[in-house]
Amino acid sequence: MEFLSSIEFWHWWVLALVLGGIEIFAPGFIFIWLGLAAGAVGLVLLLAPNMSWELQLLLFGLFSVVSVLIWWRFVRGSGEDSDQPSLNRRANQYVGRTATLDQPIVNGVGMVRLDDSRWKVLGPDLPLGTVVRVIAAEGATLRVEAQSAEAGEPAAGGKN
Repeated sequence: MEFLSSIEFWHWWVLALVLGGIEIFAPGFIFIWLGLAAGAVGLVLLLAPNMSWELQLLLFGLFSVVSVLIWWRFVRGSGEDSDQPSLNRRANQYVGRTATLDQPIVNGVGMVRLDDSRWKVLGPDLPLGTVVRVIAAEGATLRVEAQSAEAGEPAAGGKN
């Protein structure tokens, strides 16, 4: 513990650089904030060189938590509404579309072709060739229901 009492401001700045370097290899924007906290402790120690090592560690912990919380709030608060909310959720893009069953739905499970892909579907048991409407996406599985006859929407290829 003797070495802790000889910590100087530049030690914190070296730690800040090391943490910044770790961020390069382990991206996630956590280490950069810890590095900034270490740099801030180094600055405080430069201004108050007689600070105890216990207080330095306490400040580092405090600055780390505050900087990560500020970053987290900024990231969570910047969730702008996208003009394409289903861009990286391909299955969600099919909700509302119609298609014809490629395989009958037996025991609640069947298959349908939409665009260039075949999708596993869940729904009530229905025979082969039934026109279905996608009502929800659950991961890589689509939940469907039988298309009502009065809707009169095309099913070939499932375009809406």
